[in-house]
Amino acid sequence: MSTTQRTRRLAAAELVATVLDDGSFSSWDEPTRGPETSAGYREELAAATAKSGQDESVITGEGLIRGRRVALIVSEFSFLAGSIGQAAADRIVAAVDRATAAGLPLLAGPASGGTRMQEGTLAFLSMVRITAAVRAHRQAGLPYLVYLRHPTTGGVMASWGSLGHMTVAEPGALLGFLGPRVYEAIHGEPFPPNVQVAENLFDKGLIDAVVPAAQLPEIIDRALAILTPEPAGPVPSPATLDVVPSAVDAWTSVEISRNPRRPDLRSLLKYGADDALPLNGTGQGEKDPGLLLALAKFGGQSCVVLGHQRPAGASDDGMGPASLREARRGMRLAEELALPLLAVIDTAGAAMSPEAEEGGLAGEIARSLHDLIGLQSPTVSVLFGQGAGGGALALLPADRTIAAHHGWLSPLPPEGASAIVHRTVEHAPAMSAAQGINAASLHANGVVDHLVDEQPDAAAEAKAFCRRMGTAIEYELASLATLPPGGRVERRANRYRHLGRPARKNAQENPQERDWFAAAP
Repeated sequence: MSTTQRTRRLAAAELVATVLDDGSFSSWDEPTRGPETSAGYREELAAATAKSGQDESVITGEGLIRGRRVALIVSEFSFLAGSIGQAAADRIVAAVDRATAAGLPLLAGPASGGTRMQEGTLAFLSMVRITAAVRAHRQAGLPYLVYLRHPTTGGVMASWGSLGHMTVAEPGALLGFLGPRVYEAIHGEPFPPNVQVAENLFDKGLIDAVVPAAQLPEIIDRALAILTPEPAGPVPSPATLDVVPSAVDAWTSVEISRNPRRPDLRSLLKYGADDALPLNGTGQGEKDPGLLLALAKFGGQSCVVLGHQRPAGASDDGMGPASLREARRGMRLAEELALPLLAVIDTAGAAMSPEAEEGGLAGEIARSLHDLIGLQSPTVSVLFGQGAGGGALALLPADRTIAAHHGWLSPLPPEGASAIVHRTVEHAPAMSAAQGINAASLHANGVVDHLVDEQPDAAAEAKAFCRRMGTAIEYELASLATLPPGGRVERRANRYRHLGRPARKNAQENPQERDWFAAAP
């Protein structure tokens, strides 16, 4: 028996009752006024009302999810397969506009066969005005969250069903552009099984999670706690501001950073963040295990997190071009929702393969650098461990950079640099020192602003190290929040114009001068 057959599908009113706090729903629906219709269509509408108990294929309104005020648009599939005609589109657009005007986050729960065929092209074109309303809501910096239900296909999936900042789906839901019955009628054979199932779309990086409706209140509450944070008070200066560079040589740091027991980004989110909600893939059919994307809170500071996820085995490929496309999704999310961005660097290097070349790895590194340099949101980068090559560089540009004692950054792994210069890898230790790749050199040259100590290395104290790193991240995010947004991009660009100059070093040693120096021409 399939997942779809095992799962009982909720009607619109049942979903509303499941997700919202008891008694908190307030309907926004006005009586519908559809287009002129034939007698036969009027009979279909009357029958749909009798069957569903609703006057249209969507219900709208507002309510509370764990005390948070949220607007809702929910499809009623038993009303003509949840199809969208002009009256339903009017209701959706009115609800989105009202949510935008009220500054409310919006939860959409589509379950629809798409355009209502009885109304033809004008109904089809309604997807344009629905999309325009959703775009205005998103441009207002308001969260748009989508729960895809069984089934969601056609124009609904190709418009307001696929525009969520975060998109989760019902287990076993059939989701896709092409309705299976349409495919079979045209091609004379069934559509291949399991392609359009929610779990497969998750595996392909098209949706962020697959969850039953009963779990939605917790997920929405956690998401909104991050996406719509309450104003946070001042953050005390952490002890890490007084940390001095490690005295060990660069090659020792490289070796320490390669310890397979060293904590990774998942460890940081588990022990150093107050909450983290993972996202999944590019949303465009790509998912690369080399990068992790999440919404997170460090103390009272919300952010979008993106960073390298170390491969499970030494033989696994490094990050590929899809990783950076996923990272750029995170950058867009941060900018649209006015959240700071945290980029965590921990990579032995980008993928070296024909597939990576044909997938446009070099171009994706360039576009990532381009987007980070010009991002309107505050940015913090963290040299958490290894930082080799363009894969590391792609996530580096930021307003502030934190480094673990044994974090490092180099054009290539030291062995690669040695091979180029000396035609042997034997000179890797000397090359690592000569190139100034370790955190101590990067701090002296103004690349790193804030050091987090390892006692003696992070692998020996993973939880404590991640907590110190989390505190340092919270402090830097809070510090950036106090700076005026005007001139942020210029200050960031100037930061990299002055690397290595003595004045930069002096500015790092005197925190009161940091912002002045970053703004200096």
